[in-house]
Amino acid sequence: METLFANTKEKMEKTQAKLVSDYAQLRAGRANAAVLDKIRVDYYGTPTPINQMAAVSVAEARILNIQPWDKSTIGAIEKAILASDIGINPQNDGTTIRLVFPSLTEERRKELSKDVRTMAEASRVAIRSIRRDAIEKAKKMEKASEITEDDLKDAEKEIQDYTDKAIKNIDKLADEKEKEIMSI
Repeated sequence: METLFANTKEKMEKTQAKLVSDYAQLRAGRANAAVLDKIRVDYYGTPTPINQMAAVSVAEARILNIQPWDKSTIGAIEKAILASDIGINPQNDGTTIRLVFPSLTEERRKELSKDVRTMAEASRVAIRSIRRDAIEKAKKMEKASEITEDDLKDAEKEIQDYTDKAIKNIDKLADEKEKEIMSI
């Protein structure tokens, strides 16, 4: 029974961590190195993340500097950024690549806000699915006489408590991200 609770809690925490990661990669007008996490550069035939081949730093609120350790890779990094979906044209001065994030328009803010809500809803659905699976497992355990009916009721209550906490946290994360986007 304890493993059921531990697995359920772990899956719900992973879902919340994924949401935090997705929010970090959202391009919200501020320079954030996380927007580069999905981009892979062909480095001698191996797709390599930019942060493993260059120093990535935030120069100003809206400027991200990428300084490759191997200067010969600057062209490949620039091509990978152009081919990505982040929508920013890199500025290459021969030793450093600069990404200047444009300030957000009101329309883009509303669009990003919608994306935030969509991501949060997808996370809520995942949490509910985890809850449903856990309760089904508990019912199977009760049917197989591994636990009593009272244990099943207790398990359902505890699983529901985990679910409520996770959904409350997702709502809080979504509200914070929305406020951040609207205040930029």
